[in-house]
Amino acid sequence: MRALILAAGYGNRLRPFTETLPKPLFPIDKEANLNRIVTRLTAAGCTGIIINTHHLHEKIASFVQAQSYPIPVVTRYEPAIRGTGGAIRNVADFLDRAPFFVINSDIVTDLDLRRVYDYHCGHQYPVTLVMHDDAVFNSVAVDASHFIRSFSPQKSGQGLPLLTFTGIQVLDRRVLEFIPQDQTVSSIHVYQSMLDQGEPVKAYVPDAFYWQDIGTPQRYQSVVFEQSAPEVFLNAFGYRPDISEIRREQLKGDGSDRKWYRITTEKDSLILADHGIQAQQSLAEIDSFVAIGRHLFKKGIPVPQIFFHDRFSGLVFLEDLGDCLLYHRMAGEKPEDQAAATYQDVIKQLIRMSISGAEGFDPAVAYQGPAYDRDLILDKECRYFVDAFLNGYLGLDHTYTDFSDEFSRLADLALENGVFGFMHRDLQSRNIMVKENRIYFIDFQGGRIGPVQYDLAALLSDPYAALSDALQDRLLGFAVQELKNYREIEGQSFLNGYAACRLCRILQTLGAFGFLTRVKQKPFFNRFIPVAVRHLKHALAGMPETLPALSRSVEEAAERVHRIFSTRLDV
Repeated sequence: MRALILAAGYGNRLRPFTETLPKPLFPIDKEANLNRIVTRLTAAGCTGIIINTHHLHEKIASFVQAQSYPIPVVTRYEPAIRGTGGAIRNVADFLDRAPFFVINSDIVTDLDLRRVYDYHCGHQYPVTLVMHDDAVFNSVAVDASHFIRSFSPQKSGQGLPLLTFTGIQVLDRRVLEFIPQDQTVSSIHVYQSMLDQGEPVKAYVPDAFYWQDIGTPQRYQSVVFEQSAPEVFLNAFGYRPDISEIRREQLKGDGSDRKWYRITTEKDSLILADHGIQAQQSLAEIDSFVAIGRHLFKKGIPVPQIFFHDRFSGLVFLEDLGDCLLYHRMAGEKPEDQAAATYQDVIKQLIRMSISGAEGFDPAVAYQGPAYDRDLILDKECRYFVDAFLNGYLGLDHTYTDFSDEFSRLADLALENGVFGFMHRDLQSRNIMVKENRIYFIDFQGGRIGPVQYDLAALLSDPYAALSDALQDRLLGFAVQELKNYREIEGQSFLNGYAACRLCRILQTLGAFGFLTRVKQKPFFNRFIPVAVRHLKHALAGMPETLPALSRSVEEAAERVHRIFSTRLDV
């Protein structure tokens, strides 16, 4: 028994990901799908396999050559794609006299291929196509005796059920007689021609089996999820449910492009974070999310446990912490002393994260730079504020150079007075969860080495929570005393660093709100702009150094924000 694996296509529906990695090498459960197919064919009794190639053929050939298969596995490059029928005709010299498999390289199945082969050998017809009921692709008419009557939905008629051709087939060698030599032709066209000439084409319709194709990003990710989720539940909770027992519900998103899901069985639940397919080799956000999350968890920092991740598909399975954000908790807490107690608990964990999280932290896993440094402040916070908020959102006409000297001074103040440790970099009330009265930090993928004052500033000047100035000052004093349990600090220097970090943080926040509202069309963030502007004015007033150009611009921005929101209220 020999086999042909069809692997020459461009994978157009999977672009741009197939521009660098051919579809047959897309990993399923961290194993190239081509390898999975070779393994299944070998287990079915194949004695030799040939793989036709064209797009990125060198990568497929290199992959095959690097394996140690127990049977001969070779590739054949097609300088011009011949179609599925032409590919079969092109490997005639590789085939022997026995029936042979032809199988697409973009399918995932648990089908017993030996049974398929034995079924074919048990009848007299030259073609056996494995069929499946898939509502998305059903287009082949199959009669009650499992003979294919038409490959065209328009011609199927006669009340016959429609099924999907799975891309798995067993052929007799005499099929080659129906395929024109040195022509580009699809195998389906060949089989339809055979039907038109009265040559029967047999269908094999198993009762129940798993089959999916990975021809689109959505279907590829769905396959990875279906292959991974039961095993994740086994690792997390000690039992392996059938995929049919697992439900998936999409959750409300955040400011990023990630998608979030709650996946549940009758007894337990997990959270699935979908970062999208990651075809690039360079460090991506998912890499930082997983590496930092696991580092913090090992350090005993309250973050969700990450149970499994598949880097290429972008899927991460993690602990379900429920639905209560600190943002929600604060909306229901009216007494200031109660709010202060909650925030003091957060601050204790924040400082512990800063100190303990820095121990053994690998800066190489930090996304967009290993540390909170001058370049990050000037580009990702100061320039972001000018471009995305002042100009992009408010429509003002400023350039970065209008404030460059002041921004440089601000960066110096933040760094020279910083008390450095692990920095979350987005520690606000929507990135803090409360479960059973315990605090947990989420969305830590931006973490790096940086000043603890930055996370404190993000927490206390958070526009979502809108803490009063008095409460912010009270909590800042608590933080100073708590930090002294870990480090010797000079009080005024620490406060100077806090004032600079607070201003940097608010500039970044307003840049993000402007971008998310105007460019990403996420109106949720728009409502918090007036509070953030008020915090910005307060932060400028408290700076130890004067920033006159920035102060004038912020006054102008505040007036424009007031007009915008007053007009909306009037309407």
